[in-house]
Amino acid sequence: MIINRRGERPSGATKCPWGALRARISMFKIGNVEIKNRVCVAPMAGITDLPYRIILKEMGAALMTTELVSSKGIFYKNPGNSTIMATDKKEAPIALQLFGSDPIIMAKVANDVKDPYDMIDINMGCPVLKVVRNGEGAALMKDVSLASRIVETMARVLDGSKPVTVKMRIGYDNNHINAVEFAKAMEEAGVSAITVHGRTKAELYSGDAHRDVIRKVKEAVKIPVIANGNIWTIYDAKKTLDETGADAIALGRGIKGNPWFVKECIEYIENGKMIERPTKEEIKSMMRRHVDSAISFKGEYTAITELRHHIAWYTHGMENSTKFRLKLNAVTKKEELIELIEQL
Repeated sequence: MIINRRGERPSGATKCPWGALRARISMFKIGNVEIKNRVCVAPMAGITDLPYRIILKEMGAALMTTELVSSKGIFYKNPGNSTIMATDKKEAPIALQLFGSDPIIMAKVANDVKDPYDMIDINMGCPVLKVVRNGEGAALMKDVSLASRIVETMARVLDGSKPVTVKMRIGYDNNHINAVEFAKAMEEAGVSAITVHGRTKAELYSGDAHRDVIRKVKEAVKIPVIANGNIWTIYDAKKTLDETGADAIALGRGIKGNPWFVKECIEYIENGKMIERPTKEEIKSMMRRHVDSAISFKGEYTAITELRHHIAWYTHGMENSTKFRLKLNAVTKKEELIELIEQL
């Protein structure tokens, strides 16, 4: 089959249903897990919980990951982890993201809890101080040997039952950008894919993502690479894929209060088309749906407390949204929240 650079079938080329062909082009595999398009969602603490992930899945997200969870917390049976680790067959494929620095504990926990998940992801990119100061998250980028032992031990214990993946940054700081060396070591240790956030730990979430470094990682390894960071528009999404050569992108903060962004990126990447933004009534309907599912999952008090930031993000750009957010902070009951939404 011949396809030109614009993704069109030249005259005289072998006929094939374009939809089926495009699907084959977009699909790739992480281990034995099929990823059906090039738009994934990055794990974000306090944002990508189960109720919101199901919404994102309905928008077409190809792969999602749980919020990060402590391997030691699971090992020592912290009851608070059950909510973070909750999953549903509707969101498959789904990765469980673990963080930690003890290879034995990481491997045991991964093997013990692996069954509901399609793969196990290791967080080696979190820049939060309470994680890094324990030698976990992005701190592992300073210790390639330990990071490799973690992957090797987990891969050996899981023995091919679940792919192991890593989410990393391009380095610890501007003086230690070791993404290529680190990625090659992770591949050799046994990971099936790598997600690269295009900033250093020191940069946190500021400045532009270094797509050139992600491209170097992609060129250095044979496993799938997913690019993450600084994707706010459909144009950013396409540009990130074009400039990095990555197999897929992982959307982050751009989906806060905007689950439609997933669908928009898929349509633009695959078809070059822009789809209409949701109407105010569609946004309000989604907010009500999100409220109902979150309360059903977490209970009214916890859900309302955690939903305040979600609901505020949904109203971004709306008229009188500042006044709305001030009132939102005082809401404690579902009825109050629904009434406030209706007043938008």
